Amino acid sequence: MDIVTRAIKPVMLISGLITCPMIYAAIAPEAALQSTFGEALSGPLAQLLVRNWAILITLVGAMLIYGAFQPVVRNLVLLVASASKIAFIALVVAYGFSDTSAGAAIWLDAAFVILFAVFLLNATKTTTKIGA
Repeated sequence: MDIVTRAIKPVMLISGLITCPMIYAAIAPEAALQSTFGEALSGPLAQLLVRNWAILITLVGAMLIYGAFQPVVRNLVLLVASASKIAFIALVVAYGFSDTSAGAAIWLDAAFVILFAVFLLNATKTTTKIGA
């Protein structure tokens, strides 16, 4: 598992760079929903919620990029990003959108969550050994 610890910076950078383009949904919410889920929402409330969702996802991506360069915040960033990605995966699976572009996103997010978890578990073991 040392390989994950050594590679966490590029893993976080890649994850962040893949996540940040969701800002597109803040600019063109209907097109983004159609391309991601094969569905569209309309109306001012839908526009507001999708745009807010997109901004929050983009912020998680930006946090991942920042955390890649700032080890002091890395664990917190990985916990927040993992929680966000797990929630997205659970919602997509629960609502059955796996046959759209969201299906690819859940597999990629699941891979990142696993890598983040391995890093965090290894970091916890290292901290425990040092503190003991």
